[in-house]
Amino acid sequence: MSILTSPILEINLTNLLDNYNQLKQISRHAVAAAVVKDDAYGLHADVVVKKLYEEGGCRHFFVAHGLEGNRIRPLVPDAQIYVLQGIGEDSLEYFQNSRLIPVISSLSALAFWKAHKIEGIRPVINIETGLNRLGFREEDLKQLSEDDKNEFSLVMSHLACGDAKEHFMNQHQLDNFHFLKNKYFSRLPASLSASDGTFLGEDYQMDLVRLGAAMYGINTAPYRENQMKNVVCIKAPVLQIANLPKGDFVGYSATYRANDDRKIAIVSIGYGDGIPRSLSNVGKVFFKNDGKLSEARILGRLSMDNIICDVTEVPGLQPGDLADIVSDYYTLDDMGRDAGTISYEILSRVGKNTRYIRRYIG
Repeated sequence: MSILTSPILEINLTNLLDNYNQLKQISRHAVAAAVVKDDAYGLHADVVVKKLYEEGGCRHFFVAHGLEGNRIRPLVPDAQIYVLQGIGEDSLEYFQNSRLIPVISSLSALAFWKAHKIEGIRPVINIETGLNRLGFREEDLKQLSEDDKNEFSLVMSHLACGDAKEHFMNQHQLDNFHFLKNKYFSRLPASLSASDGTFLGEDYQMDLVRLGAAMYGINTAPYRENQMKNVVCIKAPVLQIANLPKGDFVGYSATYRANDDRKIAIVSIGYGDGIPRSLSNVGKVFFKNDGKLSEARILGRLSMDNIICDVTEVPGLQPGDLADIVSDYYTLDDMGRDAGTISYEILSRVGKNTRYIRRYIG
């Protein structure tokens, strides 16, 4: 009998590529850029970038930091790599060595760029349209000279509420973006939308879309059924099965007490593996045994390395069997809903965790 003690992270690269291609079709005439920041949302940028570049024909990538761009440059020798956090003293060498394109979001960042220009590179300007995060406000834009404006190759902004189709902020930001672009950068190509905005239609897609979470299978348009294929599955082995007598407590702080005799399984995964502790007493896992899919409620508090679940109604379960923690039928979006967080956060935490047995499919 084979016994595992570590959780398993499965990444379906075929589904990821299919998602990219579908998003590319939805984007119509816009350039479909892939967002691979945070190590491709934790799924390992080197693997994801290679797949998208070689099989998806992707030639535009967005990262957060210069270090990330420098790491993927050897895999995408002729691609455009844009760096969202911009350029600074800590990253200048990466921009010079790997010919990265900085996104400039402030007058101080522009001053640094002008003092350290890289021949042949034209940066992107990020303008603020309503999110009130990084970006030039109009009072900053008024200070730009014509030479300053001519530095740039693309003008971009970012939607605050693109995942809510009818939210008034979408039209508000679209109007702001058009006003500022036409006033200050009328000749530049434009990018307003990440994954969520891509689903809002052609008005929001413009010249380039930045495809991130949806490419990784996350539902960035929750007002309708997810059109993307699931990319991530998480499994974890059952280490032990035990009887839980009526009246006994489960887990730290004794937050669950059995109201009748139950059977429990101790599963080798916990918050140390990136699973939210807020799933304590409210989360669930699934088992496929004897041709039947069974739901098992999480009992008590998650610990760092284990969860305890109620398997009284799960037929034929044995130590070594695998619990489905995230799957096609219980996705990262489902877990995020139950945990009171978002799937983006869970994926980032899980993906960067080194305790998983990592398996790539496709």
